[in-house]
Amino acid sequence: MTPKKKGAAEPRRPRPEWDEYFMNIARVVALRGNCLRRRVAAIIVKDEQIISTGYNGTPRGVKNCFEGGCERCASDLPSGAGLGECVCSHAEENAIAQAAYHGIALADATLYCTMSPCLICARMIINAGIREVVFENEYEFSARTKRLFREAGVKFRQLSEPQRRPAG
Repeated sequence: MTPKKKGAAEPRRPRPEWDEYFMNIARVVALRGNCLRRRVAAIIVKDEQIISTGYNGTPRGVKNCFEGGCERCASDLPSGAGLGECVCSHAEENAIAQAAYHGIALADATLYCTMSPCLICARMIINAGIREVVFENEYEFSARTKRLFREAGVKFRQLSEPQRRPAG
């Protein structure tokens, strides 16, 4: 092994851009999701600081989905069917609720999510004052949801492929 010269700089690994950094964190948060069907996470950021996180699963104090807390998720219903019977909350909903629980204002924040938001979550995002949504994967991101965001002045964008590389 060659000794390091005094004063020689260490080679620098490339630092991730902010979008990549926050989405990588969101991917880790998604691992906490307790829904049997899908693991999704949301991170809410303001001034390049994480102010709230959320993942999909049953509400606080309710048996976890993977422990039988949601009959709909445990059923063999196809994706998208029986959603009115699902007791799980979406990641965006949980991140917004978590901020409210702790008295954290979300006005002018950015939400990073591993999946595109549904119409119901879009309404919550708008009413919480979040100004931008950055998502990784598209999941039924309807034209109505996009129109609603545009009308409310909420920017939205999907990360491009180079920004989706795994951490490491």
